[in-house]
Amino acid sequence: QIHLVESGGGLVQAGGSLRLSCAASGRTFSSIAMAWFRQAPGKEREFVAGSRWRGLGTYYADSAKGRFTISRDNGENTIYLQINRAEPEDTGVYYCAAAVGSGAYRTQGDYSYWGQGTRVTVSS
Repeated sequence: QIHLVESGGGLVQAGGSLRLSCAASGRTFSSIAMAWFRQAPGKEREFVAGSRWRGLGTYYADSAKGRFTISRDNGENTIYLQINRAEPEDTGVYYCAAAVGSGAYRTQGDYSYWGQGTRVTVSS
């Protein structure tokens, strides 16, 4: 069992920056594939960025390239999502997710563990 807790959401002005955090517990963190998803109001949850296990690298949705950075601190069992030059379209609830496996997973069904979400609101 993996337990995930997100934090760092809030209100940010367009053009500003925000860093989300997700603390994991329950399994050796370096052996977990992690990702961030987001759900905008009235829309389905979508993949934003992922971090493969055991240092195999990171990957992004096309819409996230250039402004979003995913990183992880295996010593702190925490994954981060840095959002730069925030846009109103980034508004939504951001979820971190975990999976046990070596793949570069992009779909919700690939992930067995989810946090409760943290809300981000970008004002124009």
